Parts: sequence; C-alpha cells; structure tokens
Amino acid sequence: MKKNIIDELSWRGLITNKVPGVEKELKKRTTIYLGFDPTSDSLHLGSLLPIIILIHFQKMGHKLLVIIGGATGMIGDPSERKNQRLFLNQETIQKNIESIKKQLSKLLGFYSVEFELLNNINWIKKISLLEFIRNVGKHITVNNMISKDSVKKRINHGMSFTELTYSLIQGYDFLYLNMKKNCLLQVGGSDQWGNIITGIEIIRKETGKKAYGITFPLITKSNGVKFGKSEKGENIWLDEKRTSPFLFYQFWMNISDTEIENFIKIYTFYSKESIEKYILKHRENPEKRSLQKKVASEIIKWIHGKKVYKKVIEITNILFCKKYIDKKLFTLDERKLFSIYENIPHLLVSHKELKKGIFLLDLLKKVNFFSSKNKANKALKANSIFINKKSIKKNILIQEKDMIRKKYILFQFGKKNFFIVKFE
Repeated sequence: MKKNIIDELSWRGLITNKVPGVEKELKKRTTIYLGFDPTSDSLHLGSLLPIIILIHFQKMGHKLLVIIGGATGMIGDPSERKNQRLFLNQETIQKNIESIKKQLSKLLGFYSVEFELLNNINWIKKISLLEFIRNVGKHITVNNMISKDSVKKRINHGMSFTELTYSLIQGYDFLYLNMKKNCLLQVGGSDQWGNIITGIEIIRKETGKKAYGITFPLITKSNGVKFGKSEKGENIWLDEKRTSPFLFYQFWMNISDTEIENFIKIYTFYSKESIEKYILKHRENPEKRSLQKKVASEIIKWIHGKKVYKKVIEITNILFCKKYIDKKLFTLDERKLFSIYENIPHLLVSHKELKKGIFLLDLLKKVNFFSSKNKANKALKANSIFINKKSIKKNILIQEKDMIRKKYILFQFGKKNFFIVKFE
C-alpha cells in the first residue's frame, strides 16, 4: 500500500470508530463491503459520503463489494428513527434497486473504480426461517441486541420484532460475504456500529475468524441539521429530477465559511497540501466564497457533468448578477429562459388567466411562494418582492407587457429565493 488509509481518512475527519487491529489488516489488499438499502429511487448527499470512502479505499488498492439490500430494504434499518419505516412493496424496491445501480455505476465509474455489485436477497431468500434462527440467531443474545444504541433509543417507545431482526440479517450478510468472498471489513455510518459488531461476532463464533469494522460520521451542520437536508428539511438528492443542479449548487454556495473548511476535506479528493492552500486563499477574501465555489464545482461536475455545471453557472449569473436588470433580462433567448424554468421552483399557468390581468398577491397565492397572503403583503410593504428583478412596492395588476418573451415572469423574495411562472 502506498499510504496508510486510516491516516488518510482520519485527517479528513472520516472515522468515528474502528475495530482494533484493522490498521495492520489494511497494510495488505483487503476485501471491503458497504451496503445501501433501496428505500428510495435516488441516492442523496448523505449517501455520497460512503461512496467517497469507497473511492479512497480503491485508490489504496483494496477490493470493493457494494451490496444493495433487496432483503434488508424490505424491513428498513431502525437506526436513528423515531418510528418504524413504512414497508415498501417488492415492485417499488426493485425499481429503486435499478435506479440506485445506475447511480452507483455512474458515480464510481467517474473515478474508474472497480467494484462488485451484489444484492443480499440472492442469499437471504435461500435460508429458511428455522435455519436462520438456529444457525445465526444462536450466536447473539437478546441482552446483546437490546444493549445497542439503535435499540435502546426506541425500546421504551415500541420496537417491532421485525426491526429487531435487522441487525441479525445485516450480520448474516457479513458472514456470507466473509465465507464466499473472503470479506474481512465492513464500512458504514456511525449509526451502523452496533450492526457491524453483530456481524463481527457472528463471524467469530461461526468460523473462528477475526473480522473488522470502520464507521464514518453522520455529518451535521452547525445548527444540528443532518448534512444534505435543505432548510425545509428536504434531502438534497443526486437525481436532478428531484433536486435540480442549480439548487444543488446553491446548497453548497450557502454553506458557512467555517463548515466549508471541513467539507472540502470530506467531499473532495484534493491533497492535504492543496486543501490547506485553498483554505488560506479563502480566508484572505471570504466574501468571494472561493472555497464554496471550489467544492460546488468539483461535486457538480462529478454528479451531473461539465455541461450541466456550465449551465448552472450561466443560470447563477443571470439570477444574481446586477447586469441582468431591466432590458437585459428581456433579451434572454428561449433556451436560457427554459433552462431557468427547469432549475428553479416553477409553475405553468394558463395564458387565459392574463386576459384581464391578475393581481400580484393573487398570483403569489397561486404559486405558493408565501404560506399566506398576509405574509406576501408584509413582504410587499418591506420592499422584499421583485418581479423580473424590479422591486415591487404595491399589489400591481400583472399583464402581458410584464412578461419576458411574452411567456415568463421571474419572482424574487429577498436575495436568494426565486420562482418563475410560465404562461401557455
């Protein structure tokens, strides 16, 4: 191995727990596994962290197994959850699996990462209930299971037997991969530590072998919100149909200066020397947000491609640069306008509604730009509402002459909130 993978991950802040002796094991080529449950049809920003860690391991020469939980996805991991997950049907799980496969192949393929993709339903379905509870369940005591943090947090509020078995099934995955693929290390989020230890214990008791585990942190922002969630609590998805590339870019641009110094270590592959240089440059002129731009650029090019990144920068310039005011905004061609429409919150409205004109507050109510007409009225009085980048101070009647290319109206509230209406 060219470098010590533990040292590399540690300085980046990517290790919370590790089983003693793992450093020695990782001095030679090791088979590592990491799993994803298909609870959605898209991965999100939180899912990106384990993918980044896999890439670090692959760069160090280790062999990767990526497991999609067709079996565990039917139960749902109870870790970090207040209530039991809603069960997904097999058709939905299969669709999710196919979507996640494509995303994983694209994301890991970008860095030419070699990996073997497996689905745990293929071995779980072959073991009967009696075999499972006799041959696997015997290795783990109930006392051990209920002592885990993921269980203790839920046990007093009610936890189903189905959820309790999740840890055993994940432990069996590790045993199966150990026996069939000589897998010696499982990697997962810090909430998976108990499940990983269960697998290690099952392997030890069943085979006498020593296995290992490493966990990475569940990243949160300074306000305690899990990283990857928007201000509204919605996930920042990797699928552009669920989170537009523009909103994805803005998420990174709005991260605080303190946090971005941490995230450039976590979410990019720059060397320690390069990162220290970028941080010093950023601190000289933090108002230029060079660090946020650097991270946003790297990640968007990775996830969405260079062409999409150029389009996002174009949209950002139009929305935020002062030169696109008055007549300049009205000279935008249809391609650029439609690109804005695709990437920011929008609504399609019938052109018929403009025959007699429509008052601003009524249109704002229709697009749900504000939670109530009263709040919209207050924003008007505070000069916080803009139409086509012009400040609006009263409830005007909007007509065709107010539209860009006789089709679009761009709304803005404050500095960062945009909404576009298209009339057809």
